[in-house]
Amino acid sequence: MRTIDVAVGMNMALRSYEHFESGAGRINLERIHRFAEVTNSDAHAILAALAIGSPAFALRCADNKLATIIAVVLQEFDEEAGDAIADLDARTIINAFTKTLKDLADQSVRKDAEAEAWLEERKGRLVTPARDDGSGDA
Repeated sequence: MRTIDVAVGMNMALRSYEHFESGAGRINLERIHRFAEVTNSDAHAILAALAIGSPAFALRCADNKLATIIAVVLQEFDEEAGDAIADLDARTIINAFTKTLKDLADQSVRKDAEAEAWLEERKGRLVTPARDDGSGDA
């Protein structure tokens, strides 16, 4: 999107939006959420990207809304588990999240490999144009 389009979508003056976009000033949660809505990105990933020092994380989550999904799941966990959350030990939490995130990463790699194998297996069935060997006979 063009800068002016995002500024208009956020109902901000262009100069104010440019100030926001440059990261100048204090973090404004409401503006981050408006920005994510206008650009169809993940507001929670933007905030997490700041915390983990990886702007690329926000880009990686823009389409699948990974960080927002995690926030929703945490909210549901809080509602269901309540005070029992305080009884969880750090090692159990670390192990559970490490395993879950590793499984997600493995699934992504597996999906890519499966998709490549599927395409490789089937693309041979497509009709391909004859190669021109330069003799004029095609």
